[in-house]
Amino acid sequence: MTRILARQLSKKKIMTNDGKVIGTLKNIIVDDETGQVIDLIIHPDSSFDTSGYRLEGDKLYINFEAVKDIKDYIVVDRYLSRK
Repeated sequence: MTRILARQLSKKKIMTNDGKVIGTLKNIIVDDETGQVIDLIIHPDSSFDTSGYRLEGDKLYINFEAVKDIKDYIVVDRYLSRK
């Protein structure tokens, strides 16, 4: 995957690889020692079924390993993005 600056990710839409919009990126969790992104913190879309996903309050967390592509949207594998 090519390098992407964090500011380019701000407020990007997140969608599954089968075309369902999950929500909007709110923040990222980064490992302080390695600098690698660990999780995406997402404000879920009201039409998205969040069952099976890791939720904390009104935020949905997806492991960065589920990310498949970053362009106009951040595309995540729908099976890898679940708990």
